[in-house]
Amino acid sequence: MSKLLIEDNFDDNFYTSEWAETVTVPATDDDLLILTQKLSNQFVPTKVFFQAVAIAAYDGASAFRYADNYLTSAKHKNRRKNPLLFRKPLTNFDYN
Repeated sequence: MSKLLIEDNFDDNFYTSEWAETVTVPATDDDLLILTQKLSNQFVPTKVFFQAVAIAAYDGASAFRYADNYLTSAKHKNRRKNPLLFRKPLTNFDYN
């Protein structure tokens, strides 16, 4: 959930943003607890949960992005279903 920023400041005159390097940090126990609570609030397949935990072992921020992307796509997938398509027709055309 957090990234460290390592800056190489050899000289203030030469400092630019391209000298900055981001380092990934594994998720802490507290981060894993928050991630578990976030995923347990909704129905999530075990494969997705274990994938998020595996990602968290290497990069905590990426695990949260993975979980957020899955939850967002699942929410939009459920929203796309149009309830009007599942209704019976109002008129019956079987009399032809």
